[in-house]
Amino acid sequence: MAKAVHPIIRSSDHATCSGSLWTGPGWPRITRFFSLSILLLVSAVFGFSQGSQDIISFLNQTIVWYQQLTEQQQLIKEPSDLLFLNDNRQIADQVSRLSFDFARARAQTLGTQDAGVQVQQDQEGPNLDQYKNLATLASKSDQRIKDTQQELETMRQQLPATSGQKRSLLQATIAETESELALLQARRKSIQNMMEFVIGTASGARQAGLQARIEELARTLPASATESGKQTPAEFNSSTNPSSAAMSGAQKEAPSGIVALADELVTLKRKLNLLDKTIELTDSLSASAKALRDPLVTKVRELGRRGDELMNQPDSQDPDVLAQQRKELDGLTAQFNQLSASMLPLGKQVILLDLYKRNSSHWRNTVSLQHTAALKGLLMRLAILAIAVGLVLGISHLWRQVTFRYIHDVRRRHQFLLLRRIIVAVVIVIIVAVASVSGLGGISTFAGLLTAGVAVALQNVILAIAGYFFLIGKHGVRVGDRIQVSGVVGNVVDIGLIRMHLMELGNGPGAQPTGRIVAFSNAVVFRTHAGLYKQVPGTHFLWHEVTRNLPPGSDYRPVEEKMLEAVNKIFADYAERLEAQLRRMEHTLKNMHIPSLHPESRVRLTKRGVVITVRYPVDMHHAREMDDRINREVLTETDKIG
Repeated sequence: MAKAVHPIIRSSDHATCSGSLWTGPGWPRITRFFSLSILLLVSAVFGFSQGSQDIISFLNQTIVWYQQLTEQQQLIKEPSDLLFLNDNRQIADQVSRLSFDFARARAQTLGTQDAGVQVQQDQEGPNLDQYKNLATLASKSDQRIKDTQQELETMRQQLPATSGQKRSLLQATIAETESELALLQARRKSIQNMMEFVIGTASGARQAGLQARIEELARTLPASATESGKQTPAEFNSSTNPSSAAMSGAQKEAPSGIVALADELVTLKRKLNLLDKTIELTDSLSASAKALRDPLVTKVRELGRRGDELMNQPDSQDPDVLAQQRKELDGLTAQFNQLSASMLPLGKQVILLDLYKRNSSHWRNTVSLQHTAALKGLLMRLAILAIAVGLVLGISHLWRQVTFRYIHDVRRRHQFLLLRRIIVAVVIVIIVAVASVSGLGGISTFAGLLTAGVAVALQNVILAIAGYFFLIGKHGVRVGDRIQVSGVVGNVVDIGLIRMHLMELGNGPGAQPTGRIVAFSNAVVFRTHAGLYKQVPGTHFLWHEVTRNLPPGSDYRPVEEKMLEAVNKIFADYAERLEAQLRRMEHTLKNMHIPSLHPESRVRLTKRGVVITVRYPVDMHHAREMDDRINREVLTETDKIG
């Protein structure tokens, strides 16, 4: 029945309600505005992520740039470096604080600004169609509520003019329409709640997430670099860093050694590279700040132009128009304040970054001058070292020529040449050591460490070198001498600085070469149980003996006399040669009495009988010949007695 009445009511009531709020000419615009606002808010939610990503990227870039101060502090070695670092730290704290001020202000702006600003940045977001459908459904619901309210109002106006059965029917229709209106309003409320939840939750969650990320990044830097009021620029001085204060109070001694200069050059080169990197990062951060500031500046200029247009319009007499203009001006003021809160930190930051770059450039110029001075000092030191070494080598060459010209003895010449090599090596080492270290303290330390290391690592070599000078000294060993070392008898064939070589001789009277070369370290002269035996210079005689055994009870006297007679007979042929060697021995060993060389006999009693021994000196070069002749003569004479 209601369906039959409604068309009559609607057709008859259009003229009466044409001036109603819901049926006025402004209603379609209000509905379109509401739907468009919902779509703009949804688009702003998804456009928000792009702006937040730019903010986080800018903060990360600021943190990387700020951390260069730590590397700069590790290279502080000069008081001037400390001054530059303090200036950079003060500026860097301000720059970092401004970055976080901008980020916090921008995060607040993105969370509260009108959706119309963001919809121009991103019109296409994920699942946007779903929210468009929801907005369309809300619009249709509002339209049905409007139509139902219009019908209900028309029927209520007709109610006083009806009676009887028509009145009862109209009352029932009104009751039904009221129930329908209540249902439509409940549906609209549900749709609105859903829209408010979707938009409010999404934008609020993103805003809270951005704020949390900003504060999380702020915790990676000192509080003075992220929060205003924690520390003023003037509060940072050398008192905050005692070690730096101590450095600034003491003048650093300029390095003079090659090693110190080379280390200084490496340090200065690292410092130059770090400052170049710092300037590069500063330029990059300044460019990013300008890129973020330019859109804000453009928007502020647009707001300014729009504000000028509104203020230049003639005053209207319509209160509604004035209210609308006031509302728009208030909106422009709010937007201008929000944009200014984000734009001003970036503007200040660009100015500070320019100061930071200029300060870093001055610092780099100072370091570059220090690098040039250190390089010149190193080159000068190397040139002096080369001249000194060349002078020593020239003197060494002259020493060699003089040795070959005026010293004709081969052994003595070898000794002088060896001494030349040792002295030249020691002098060159000393010159290099003096040129490499700075000051007497460094030289002493270097010499002490070098001596200790050499003493431990080359202990045996040092002993061998010292033993060499004992071997070539007075009554020393020469090439060709026959010596005995640790039970080995041989002729010396070579004496080196570290070791000597012997041609081994066999045992027995002949002492013929065995064909082997024996090497001994020169340190053998310092060994307790390793005896070294050598003939007195100028002599080469030995004592040999011939022995005869007689049975118990035999008369030994005739045999002893015959043996002495036979030995003296042979000895007479070599007596003069051996006597000359004895005189040379007496000349060499002065103030010592040496008995004359002649054969002598000894008699010794044993359990098996009597042993007669005759000792006689022999010339080493003719020992085999003398022993053979004496043995033959002794046998001939003693056989005559038996």
